[in-house]
Amino acid sequence: MRERILPWEAVGVGSLVLVNGEHPCRTLPSRRELAAVGPKNSGVMLERRAALLLEELMAKLRGWEGIAPVSGWRSLQEQRDTWEEAMVKEGPEFTWKFVARPGHSEHHTGLAIDLGERREKIDPICPAFPDQGICGRFRRLAARYGFILRYPAGKEAVTGIAHEPWHFRYVGTPHALIMEERGLVLEEYIQLLRRHPYGERPLVWKGCGLAVEISFLPAVPGDRAQLLQREDWPWAVSGNNADGFIITRWNGTAIRERVMGKERAAG
Repeated sequence: MRERILPWEAVGVGSLVLVNGEHPCRTLPSRRELAAVGPKNSGVMLERRAALLLEELMAKLRGWEGIAPVSGWRSLQEQRDTWEEAMVKEGPEFTWKFVARPGHSEHHTGLAIDLGERREKIDPICPAFPDQGICGRFRRLAARYGFILRYPAGKEAVTGIAHEPWHFRYVGTPHALIMEERGLVLEEYIQLLRRHPYGERPLVWKGCGLAVEISFLPAVPGDRAQLLQREDWPWAVSGNNADGFIITRWNGTAIRERVMGKERAAG
């Protein structure tokens, strides 16, 4: 068994951090942790792994021909400017519905991106992103590459944000696929995982030829959490930015069997 000690501060780090009106962004990515996405000189940046997966998806769709990156990572000052500009131009009701308060925006994490259908004029706050055409094809494939529609219609009371068909968030796989299958937003998914304590009763997901176990390890401010992990199971840890860590473990046996099966087929 391999031991790993998780300090409380790590609760704010990872692809599953929850940032909303109740949970401000604790950790801002450095510039070296970001990468540009979209056509050259777009100026839009994402956390590097999210950027890599987005570019893979766009390459499959030839997506940048019809989709424009509108907004990715934002500094605190950029979010203040966006908030204040929306207040002046659109008014308080619109701003509170569609713009997160500075410090509480997912854009601070580098894991969120606003996308718009490529047009002559694109609204920087509410870009058009229809269900048809290239935008619809992107939406249907997004979860396979780890992206979710963060603010779907009907979930406004849970997310605190109005429906935003243009706002996508990287959470990774298999989490995006599970959330899509169950119709969950990030707040609901994190609550679900709290019912699957680490070392006791993991959430098991099977798909793509793999078996994955997902569980929750609580954390206490000022304390450290201890994680014991089997060496033969690849695993990942993400803080939830609230009260603990989400542990994702890929069944090593299933992975080996899948690889051996491919080798036998190739041979």
